[in-house]
Amino acid sequence: MPDVVADGLRVLFCGINPGLMTAATGHHFARPGNRFWPVLHLSGFTPRLLKPSEQGELPSYGLGITNVVARATARADELTAEEYVEGGRLLTAKVERLRPRWLAVVGVTAYRAAFGDRRAVVGPQERTIGTSRVWVLPNPSGLNAHWTAATMAEEFARLRVAAED
Repeated sequence: MPDVVADGLRVLFCGINPGLMTAATGHHFARPGNRFWPVLHLSGFTPRLLKPSEQGELPSYGLGITNVVARATARADELTAEEYVEGGRLLTAKVERLRPRWLAVVGVTAYRAAFGDRRAVVGPQERTIGTSRVWVLPNPSGLNAHWTAATMAEEFARLRVAAED
């Protein structure tokens, strides 16, 4: 799954890993029940609701997308602890190279596994990667019933405001 990246982004969003629909289409967060694209718009990151097929427009807004783990699965719980740790190592190198203002990992469980931070919660983290700050966002998967699109948009908007400062 190719990344959507550029040097010096405001925010590099990092999914857990590609789902099967994402892998089949080549578009990040492509599953219809995934709330990433609607929440990105509701939070004010994009002026209109983008379709997954329009992901190439993200760098024009100072945004990008990558994943912790490259392997596509039906569910994130199919990934191994080793894949998360290796993904965290590769993600760190990518962030050091691209230097986004913020790395936004969507999914607190994935962040904890990739970076060995068992106490992490949604929100800004103390960790930095080079000059990049880190923010953990709720997982936009439709399987994450703890967060509504509205409450997710509020958290994404907190990051948007921080990224504009």
